[in-house]
Amino acid sequence: MKEIETSLRSEKLLNHPIYNKGTAFTLEERDVFHLHGLLPFHVSTLEEQVTRRYQNFLAQKDQLSKYTFLSSLQDRNEVLFYRLVLDHISEMLPFIYTPTIGEVSLQFSNLYHQHRGIYLSYPLQDKIEEITANLFQKELDVIVVTDGERILGLGDLGVGGMAIPQGKLSLYTLFGGIHPLRTLPVLLDVGTNNQILLKDPLYLGWRHARISDDLYYDFIDRFIRALKKRFPKVLLQWEDFSKTHAKPLLEKYQDVICSFNDDIQGTAAVTLSALLSAIRGSLLSEQKIVVFGAGSAGLGISHLMVKAMQEEGCSEQRARENFYIIDRQGLIHTESSNVDSEQKKFARDYQSLQKWELDSSPISLLDVIKQVKPTILIGVSTQAKAFTKEIVTEMGKHVENPIIFPLSNPNSRSEAMPEELIHWTKGKAIVATGSPFENVDYDNKQYIIAQCNNVYIFPGIGLGAIAAKIPKITDEMFIQAAYVLSKYSRFPDLFPPLQLLREVSREIAIAVISIAENQELIPPMTSEIRENLVDQVIWFPSYPKLQT
Repeated sequence: MKEIETSLRSEKLLNHPIYNKGTAFTLEERDVFHLHGLLPFHVSTLEEQVTRRYQNFLAQKDQLSKYTFLSSLQDRNEVLFYRLVLDHISEMLPFIYTPTIGEVSLQFSNLYHQHRGIYLSYPLQDKIEEITANLFQKELDVIVVTDGERILGLGDLGVGGMAIPQGKLSLYTLFGGIHPLRTLPVLLDVGTNNQILLKDPLYLGWRHARISDDLYYDFIDRFIRALKKRFPKVLLQWEDFSKTHAKPLLEKYQDVICSFNDDIQGTAAVTLSALLSAIRGSLLSEQKIVVFGAGSAGLGISHLMVKAMQEEGCSEQRARENFYIIDRQGLIHTESSNVDSEQKKFARDYQSLQKWELDSSPISLLDVIKQVKPTILIGVSTQAKAFTKEIVTEMGKHVENPIIFPLSNPNSRSEAMPEELIHWTKGKAIVATGSPFENVDYDNKQYIIAQCNNVYIFPGIGLGAIAAKIPKITDEMFIQAAYVLSKYSRFPDLFPPLQLLREVSREIAIAVISIAENQELIPPMTSEIRENLVDQVIWFPSYPKLQT
């Protein structure tokens, strides 16, 4: 049992979420830390506490009350919270993150009850360095930051976006073993353009239209400079930034501070892993892929898959020719208007489309399905029900097992319901979604609906970066993480059970370190040293022995 020194006593010790053991304080500890009389006489084991709290959890009647119960427990006793969730991970994960976290973000100002993380608001921009300098943590391993502008598929939620970094960091601890005291959620409050929030008398954020252009980027720069000064080795995860800002921020700062964008790179890697499992040994470069949604997630998926195809020996140009990207203006081609530089890389040659027999202008998703006969259809558009019966059955006419991934979050924004996809294809579709859905019963058989949850990827990436102090996260690390993850799948399951995810994250971390060595980002080391570095970081929720 690990021993930890603390000067806390009495109520202060009971109110510290990391050191608090509740009824599990031993009689000796109750003597030393003046806890007699503040607790019932019986000394509980951690296992007894987990059983008690699980019964309390089951008594909660709805989604938000279960989230609130777990969140309150986390605020009181983090060891008990993490052990409870780990023991019931499949049941509780939906209440820690998606889909519940979407509703929590929407109601954040009404639900707010406890400080967790820091809020850096634009009116306080001159105090950013002071705020970060005053943090009680001497060291941090990972920060997750958002500006709340593109929360899941729900849009601009302002300060409500803080629920996302808070939830993501819980997943870092659950599955990557990062100690909760070495994590920090950050909300960059640069205003909101959500008129409902601006008119809400209970809204907790800065009630002002979002700043933009130079004001915005100067504010971000202040944040990064303060962060580098206070925690120069920290891993920074960009989360739920708008398409306008996500890629520019990643490109500007990925060589300044160890960082990655989970919506771009994490989503891409977990999708790549699911596709590797779904194609079962076939080459990625042999697939015809339609991506419905040309934002950060869609382009990130496409970009990473191009690189993975290149690793198969395919040229970059040939790899890009496998993709058909569709946005609100239809299929992106060389004559499309309002196309940005990243989208142009995937634009189809307009002249080559002239031979198509088209039903609409601009070129619709149905047109593309009819003409291309794709093997893979990915949805990242946040357009609910966009994958209609006509589109899906048309795809099924030409492919034995159409791979269809409606990935938009939350469930209400999914491009199709899994049950519909299974029925429309007579059980032949291979389906993965962005949020969790129930498995589907059809024709006396149950079909597994995989969730492309980034939690399969980012904890392992972070664990490896932290353990080896890697200065930069690269696309090759995400590709390798996807291959490691796919090796744990057992088709028709596209992902391993959540109970194995700590083991998977450890393997991903070791692989990430090896890639960093190959890219000369860190010195070479033996496999034993890599494993030891990773194992030294991993924290498991158990009570330490407290001493003065």
